[in-house]
Amino acid sequence: MKTIHSPSPKYTDELDIKAHELHDMRFIDLNLYHFGWKRTNPSQSYGPHARDHYLFHYVIAGKGKLRIDQERYSISAGQGFLLVPGQTTTYRSDDTDPWEYTWVEFDGLRAHEALQLAGIGAKNPIYTAINQEAGDRLKDCMLNMVEHSDFSAFRLIGCGYFFLDQLTISSATRRTYSRRRIQDFYIQEALSFIDHNYQRDVSIEDIAAFCGLNRSYFSKLFRDSMGETPQTFLLHYRMSRAAHLLQETRLSIGEISAQVGYSNQLHFSHAFKNIYNMSPREYRQTHFCSDIGK
Repeated sequence: MKTIHSPSPKYTDELDIKAHELHDMRFIDLNLYHFGWKRTNPSQSYGPHARDHYLFHYVIAGKGKLRIDQERYSISAGQGFLLVPGQTTTYRSDDTDPWEYTWVEFDGLRAHEALQLAGIGAKNPIYTAINQEAGDRLKDCMLNMVEHSDFSAFRLIGCGYFFLDQLTISSATRRTYSRRRIQDFYIQEALSFIDHNYQRDVSIEDIAAFCGLNRSYFSKLFRDSMGETPQTFLLHYRMSRAAHLLQETRLSIGEISAQVGYSNQLHFSHAFKNIYNMSPREYRQTHFCSDIGK
């Protein structure tokens, strides 16, 4: 856990930022990367920049503007905004009433599903609460993580689930879905197949065939439901399992490569570096749990 903040535990005029990083890749359903709180200066801006993960801001006070490609949005206290991976965005605090906000950067299997339920995404990035009380509860969920950054990784992930739950139930654009949609059945079948077979040399055709669908229709269904192609999802799933093995076991790189479906260790190392920006060996040196086997 990396933390950057003032020693004061309360929000005062002297304190303008608290920022935390969670370096733990063991979680697949939900992973937290950064979270924090900031009181900005007038006209302070960030971007243009493209994110690797979802980044949600809740505006506590003040106002500002968000630009996504050619779209512009005005956002004020009690609202929030979502930055989606791959989007180039710029956001800027107001000249006379600069905003104060709290943020969470996250991703995972459940992240896209929760955002769909909340009705926010690439085409609708603005969050508005159904009422002030609901918005305050969301704010409190986020600030709770900021104020308790010393929680264990498991407890912080639990706080992350509370955040996603409050985001979905408090959103004015919340959507409701039938629990028995046929699409949901196919996606659950696909996720189960991947979980049980990612160690083998499986293809997207194999997954589609298991679900009883042709590849083209399955790929569209999967992308609509999960927000990424099945190829990308399978790659991220394998690499997340590899990161876990590098951190938690003494298996060799070659053994880990084989355990996540790569017969060629060089191909595995290249794929891993594309995701984590470091080689498997470098990742192990940085994240290995030294107390294993003690």
